[in-house]
Amino acid sequence: MAKALTSIIGVDLGCYSLKSVLLQRKSGSRVVVTHYASQVLSGPVDTAESLGRELKSLFKTMGGSAKSCAVGISSPDALIRIIEQPETPPTLLRDALRLNGMALLNQDCKDFVLDCDEIPTAPGNAEAETAGRKRYLVGGLPRAQVSVIGGALEQSGTNVGALQLAPICAFNAFEFAFPEVFKGQAFFLVDIGHSNSTVMVGSKRELILVRSIDFGGKALIEGLESLSGEGRESVFQALEQEDEVMVEYTRVTLAPLIREIQSSIGFLEHRDEETIGRIYVSGGPAKSAALLRVLSDNLNLPCESWSALANCESALPASRSKSFALEALDLNVACGAAVELLQGN
Repeated sequence: MAKALTSIIGVDLGCYSLKSVLLQRKSGSRVVVTHYASQVLSGPVDTAESLGRELKSLFKTMGGSAKSCAVGISSPDALIRIIEQPETPPTLLRDALRLNGMALLNQDCKDFVLDCDEIPTAPGNAEAETAGRKRYLVGGLPRAQVSVIGGALEQSGTNVGALQLAPICAFNAFEFAFPEVFKGQAFFLVDIGHSNSTVMVGSKRELILVRSIDFGGKALIEGLESLSGEGRESVFQALEQEDEVMVEYTRVTLAPLIREIQSSIGFLEHRDEETIGRIYVSGGPAKSAALLRVLSDNLNLPCESWSALANCESALPASRSKSFALEALDLNVACGAAVELLQGN
């Protein structure tokens, strides 16, 4: 029998940044974070050689070592859907999706690497249990992109234990961070990325909705710069000082994201008659208390940042501990990737 893994590197592989975290499993359910790192990219890296060099640099900056690595992939080309089907073994459904994607997903999937799994139904959902149909989560990436990522990881000298899409990593990270909320309530996650944002809605373990919104940190910054005529640093300084004009500009710029969030909340409340009590926000903009207040005021719901690593013990050196609380808000995907592999062994 293979020895259970006790240390895992989790990687968040984005188009404009790389992030990593090293987790160790201790006795009981204790998990310790020992190292982490982040690295900004000038733009998407499209060759295995270039990406491999960036990953080597990331791991060198992070320090530490582990026998296996789990990777969460953020990509505008990713496919992630929820479909409803008569009960079908995932292996058969995977083949059907690849061969007949247009019928099942309204998209040609022949050039994608696909995976799928049944979504567990929330306890007590009698309608779902008697309908004779199941809900499946389908995820995939273009085959060429998977080849580049695989080659880069091999070049970096890393033993890869799992590849997962970033939204699913964030979902797993939330379960790790808030197990009681995950098991017993409806919850709403918003991850604001560079080019787009991801909304995930769940209820009592069940993933209800996942969708990508064409609005991210880049659009936020560009919108504020355009409305104010100021540069990036001046914009953020004015926002954190709660300058009335800049707060209003932020409300205007965030309007597309706010509308999509309201629409998704309405979907859940209509489908399951569930009520959302708060919204959990992650990504770089979640570090701004002023921005969270703008979201809260316009959605009439508490909006708060969250960190999957808040439940972990820290073995970080003192020099890294000081800034960790803020930087941890960017590590949810990396943590979710690592935790899924760590707890699955």
